[in-house]
Amino acid sequence: MNRQQLIEQIKKKRSFLCVGLDTDITLIPEFLLDTQDPVYEFNKQIIDATQDLCVAYKPNSAFYESRGIAGWQSLIKTWEHLPKHCLSIIDAKRGDIGNTSSMYAKAFFDKQSSGMSFDAITIAPYMGSDSVLPFLSFPDKWVILLALTSNEGGKDFQLLSSNDQSLYQSVIDKAQQWGNPDNLMFVIGATRGDSFEKVREHAPDNFLLVPGIGAQGGNLQDVCRYGLNKDCGLLVNSSRSIIYASKERDFAEKAREQALIIQQEMSIELDKLENFN
Repeated sequence: MNRQQLIEQIKKKRSFLCVGLDTDITLIPEFLLDTQDPVYEFNKQIIDATQDLCVAYKPNSAFYESRGIAGWQSLIKTWEHLPKHCLSIIDAKRGDIGNTSSMYAKAFFDKQSSGMSFDAITIAPYMGSDSVLPFLSFPDKWVILLALTSNEGGKDFQLLSSNDQSLYQSVIDKAQQWGNPDNLMFVIGATRGDSFEKVREHAPDNFLLVPGIGAQGGNLQDVCRYGLNKDCGLLVNSSRSIIYASKERDFAEKAREQALIIQQEMSIELDKLENFN
């Protein structure tokens, strides 16, 4: 999915919601454990119930890798079931030396090699350009670079002074030399609030992937006030508050209800943008 296709989906659905599929087999409804692949069955029903309300899905690879072969099989089947009109993001947070990054890129971008071809991947930038460029070498794929994260420990490094600005701002500036708004996004945590205004000074046109709404306490209105640009420019992720809205047989229905609440709030925010129809 390219940038223009993503923008068109946002306009069509009046939504910039990303549903995180951080599926923990110990937290899904107990009756699903009797199915052949409980994690996939859970994901499938969540996807079917929410795909008209969101523009992206983001499985977190750790929840699948931790289950070995069975987890990888669940992830592959989940990728296959993701609707083509939604951006598919693998939240893998990879970042290693060049030849290793090339293998990671094949694992998540090369269907012939691994059985999966996600549209986008989250990347840790600490090892610099040679850890990022192998992912950007894949045409029509996105790199989503960690910049200012919502976890408390993010302050340990991301807010350190670097060249008279915070380190995360230097990361954003440097990354603009590697990619562009057509293939590069940044992760900015929703709990950082008015930091979005500073982020937009360094990345006015890039899409921002925003975790931290809902269970982590982020505020959608603050994110939009400082983070929206003329093309929307935001993908706001919600995971637990949607997928674990119920542990009963109505879990998919309840997930849809929660997604609908967020989508309606997003529609109101999009209405505030001039010429965004």
